[in-house]
Amino acid sequence: MTDLDQAHAAMEAAPEDDAVRLRFYERLADTELFMLLGEEAAGDQITPELFEIEDQRFTLVFDREERLSQFVGRAAPYAGLPGRALVQMLTGQGIGLALNLEVAPSAMLVPAEAVDWLVATLAHGPDETEARLTEVSAPGGLPEVVVSGLDRKLAIAAGLARNAYLAAATYEDGARGHVLAYVDAVAGAEKALAAAASEALTFSGIEAGVMDVLFVRGSDPLAAHLAKVGLRFDLPELEMPQTPGAPGMDPDKPPKLR
Repeated sequence: MTDLDQAHAAMEAAPEDDAVRLRFYERLADTELFMLLGEEAAGDQITPELFEIEDQRFTLVFDREERLSQFVGRAAPYAGLPGRALVQMLTGQGIGLALNLEVAPSAMLVPAEAVDWLVATLAHGPDETEARLTEVSAPGGLPEVVVSGLDRKLAIAAGLARNAYLAAATYEDGARGHVLAYVDAVAGAEKALAAAASEALTFSGIEAGVMDVLFVRGSDPLAAHLAKVGLRFDLPELEMPQTPGAPGMDPDKPPKLR
């Protein structure tokens, strides 16, 4: 059972639970997917193998290379890329995802409308504001689903910061909330880290959830205070990238549809 299998099983077991369904689509966006191609890639140009099912077009995708091989039963060209990159590439083209067909318990058809919805949901990024903190204390009152969502998001943000702390915050105007503070973030990674926190809230199913994000250096006094009162998240160290074995595997060179 892969993470996607487990998220799909939870969704199937609770079809009326919107929060569980949101978490499945979050997992779909965060999972590396392998898409069957109709022909070998030409540079960064790829042509997905498309099938018509119930008068809709779908491309075959799998969350494991072995599952793709098991379905096809022969050597076949494919592209591997994160789910979020795949749906962004397909959006607006009337193409859905035929996920893990015949080879996994998570086999399902994700229609083109759901692909477009996921892209729109992922586009809901954080807003930049200015506010002055007057107090930072131990976190409290946040649903467990938000904390576990943050844990998942930060686990895949390898190398972008040393760690992060979740804490309760009080502001100069008397407002109260929560703040996620990243310690020693890599220059240029701020947007991606803020988006990760935003998505953790979006896909938790918590309505009108608000959590501010800030960035501190490990030498700042605030970082030492956060270490005492905050809930700590450790980000994995970045592993050295391997040479891509198939188009789409290099995140710096996303493929283009032909």
